[in-house]
Amino acid sequence: MIRVNQATFRYKDSLPAALNRISFTVDPGDFIAVLGPNGSGKSTLARLLNGILIPDEGTITVLGMDTRDVSLRPDIRRAVGLVFSNPENQMVASTVEEDVAFGPENQGLPREKIRQRVDAALARVGMLELSHRPLHLLSGGQKQKTAIAGILAMKPHYIVLDEPTSMLDAQGRKDVIQTLLELNRRENIGIVLITHLVEEAVWARRILVLSQGTVKMEGSPEEVLLKTIELNKLGLESPLITRLVAELNRRGFTIPPATFQVDDLVRILCRSI
Repeated sequence: MIRVNQATFRYKDSLPAALNRISFTVDPGDFIAVLGPNGSGKSTLARLLNGILIPDEGTITVLGMDTRDVSLRPDIRRAVGLVFSNPENQMVASTVEEDVAFGPENQGLPREKIRQRVDAALARVGMLELSHRPLHLLSGGQKQKTAIAGILAMKPHYIVLDEPTSMLDAQGRKDVIQTLLELNRRENIGIVLITHLVEEAVWARRILVLSQGTVKMEGSPEEVLLKTIELNKLGLESPLITRLVAELNRRGFTIPPATFQVDDLVRILCRSI
């Protein structure tokens, strides 16, 4: 479990806290989306969760390990992998397989074990056939999946992703989200998805909404994303499909408000015609 207990973080003493008395937990196999406008503290939270940043007040523990303990940070960062919005910022090699192998090599694993981990990680994100491809020839979505594979090769319990689709087109975003869902559902890897796109948050089991460094809303997608007025006050819109469902219901349809998937909406409409 990741446990965040009254965590506060300031970049400078004279500035307002980037995060102020944040508390929540991430259970094994959980999928949490963290929503919020720019400047809400989302990226700061991502870096706190794997020990890059340390809270000024309060505590964060990962599998019982306190992130303030310097001696535990290598273990914490293996347990909680962090993926950035620009995958090129964490690429260190020239080909896909070399990049994914970087972490296990730094762990000093035997060559055969490294090979097994690299192949397994690439297979899990659908990139095994591209293992020898130069990184500069990959699409944005393929680069992000390579970055995720590099984290998977370290055998993490959790993956924190800081705006992983912000630089991708629609297909790239879809591919990355699908990869995360499969890792979460099939392998029970805990996912913390930092995003400003409410359409991505519908896939989570639980949503946190940050604003000005504090948690303003928390709950299931149904409990958070249907509160249009509250979201608007925080600089966010409800998902487009939620607004579409509301408009269709105003025109006489009877569609459950918590219909967040297009396929589900299509099925409901087909049955009602």
